[in-house]
Amino acid sequence: MAGEARAPWRDADTVALGAMVYGAECATCHGANLEGQPEWKTRDAEGYLPAPPHDETGHTWHHPDSMLLDIVRRGTAAVVGQGYRSRMPGYAGKLTEAEMRAVLAYIKSTWPPRAIEIHNEINRKAGG
Repeated sequence: MAGEARAPWRDADTVALGAMVYGAECATCHGANLEGQPEWKTRDAEGYLPAPPHDETGHTWHHPDSMLLDIVRRGTAAVVGQGYRSRMPGYAGKLTEAEMRAVLAYIKSTWPPRAIEIHNEINRKAGG
C-alpha cells in the first residue's frame, strides 16, 4: 500500500525492531512514550529547539518518509541547511538502513488512523 514502502508500519517484526532501536537510541530525547521534551516549540537559552514528540501531537506525521529518513541519516541541521542548528544527530554509520526504517515504522504504528491516512497521502504526493 502507498505510504508503507519506506516505513512498513504493519509488519510486526519491523515494528518490534523499531521499538527496540527507538528505546536504545531515541527515547532519551524524544521520550519513552514518543512524547518529546517539554516546551518543544520554544527555543532554549542556547537557541535550540527541544526534541519534538513523535506521537500524534507532534509534526512527524506531517513529513514524508523520504524526509524523515534523511533526517535520521544526516541529522536535522544537514537536512534543513541554511545555518539551522539542531541537536538531532545523523545516524548513518551507527544504524543500518533497516534499523532507521524500523524506527519510523514503530513510530507510525502508534499513530491514530486519521494521522496514518494523512501521512500515507503525504507519502503518495511525495512519490513514496
